[in-house]
Amino acid sequence: MSHSSADEAAKGAPQQEVVLMKGNEAIAHAAIRYGADGYFGYPITPQSEVLETLEALHPWDTTGMVVLQAESELASINMVYGGAATGKTVMTSSSSPGISLMCEGLSYIAACELPCLVVNVMRGGPGLGTIHPSQADYFQATKGGGHGDYHFIVLAPSTVQEMADFVGLSFDLAFKYRTPAMILADGIVGQMMEKVVLPPFRPRRTPEQIAELCPWAATGNPSRRKPNTITSLELDSAEMEKNNNRFQATYRRIEEAEQRSVSYLTDDAEYLIVAFGSVARICQKAIDDARGRGAKIGLLRPVTLWPFPEKAVAEVASRVKGILVVELNAGQMIEDVKLASRCTVPVHHFGRLGGIIPNPGEIDNELERLFPEAFPSKS
Repeated sequence: MSHSSADEAAKGAPQQEVVLMKGNEAIAHAAIRYGADGYFGYPITPQSEVLETLEALHPWDTTGMVVLQAESELASINMVYGGAATGKTVMTSSSSPGISLMCEGLSYIAACELPCLVVNVMRGGPGLGTIHPSQADYFQATKGGGHGDYHFIVLAPSTVQEMADFVGLSFDLAFKYRTPAMILADGIVGQMMEKVVLPPFRPRRTPEQIAELCPWAATGNPSRRKPNTITSLELDSAEMEKNNNRFQATYRRIEEAEQRSVSYLTDDAEYLIVAFGSVARICQKAIDDARGRGAKIGLLRPVTLWPFPEKAVAEVASRVKGILVVELNAGQMIEDVKLASRCTVPVHHFGRLGGIIPNPGEIDNELERLFPEAFPSKS
């Protein structure tokens, strides 16, 4: 292609919107652009910018999106429950203790097989804890959180770009499988600023499209002979078991089709780090430093925490001599790594608590302590 024709092609190509913003702000912008019908939330550090950004952007004047600050997290999740029941694209966001308050509502939403998005920007706990970053909600997110046998899809972003991208992906997966989806970010990703390419606008679905795509929705359509009823209550035990078996069948389909992960330098790795979110970025720098000293270390970053990418972990585990799981908690994801690796190699844990973030040097020191044979100068 000549220089002039290349210029002409570039002029005709759609221009990407590249902006500098926080991860929380990216969530808000992406929600509007992906055609969300409603956001219902309550402020809590370190995710308050999601609600604040939505309020500043006034999407009710542009796309018609409803943005409402509820009186509590309990109120917000029940507003999401109601909106999801009508087939609308709805979401909320909060941080660790706020998500705890939402767990009952999440269980109801899962039992009613309703799609929605919940964003959790994790802070340190237990209790009110600290406003500093943590990854200690892993169990709460991946094991259901509330009561009953249920799961929801959990995506763990490590960049501001993924914060934006995962909004659309979460909505798509939630509607595909009729289940809640969660973006589980730590406070670092929520508060850090990076360049992000904003997604193109996706129009909100019309009532006709909702009626076609969500025949289960309670839309109040008078043409229906029997209106849809949305409820999680079933007094007949045999029927409740049928419901549960249907849920479990859906979860097995999700586990088979939606495991996602990213690998870094694992092809020749003799030892493996498994980490998610912002910690994976720190581990990548530690791996680069270790590689500079001759240690063949690789990284596997789970993108879906549920379903956990057990296939990818098992494959790499079959080729390495040891695994180090790095988390901002006392050891939670390590349980899934051990199960996925089938105990074929030693699996160790390194974590910091209370909002303390490890640096690459600390991780390298732990690698040298656990696997001295990996470093030629230490042999």
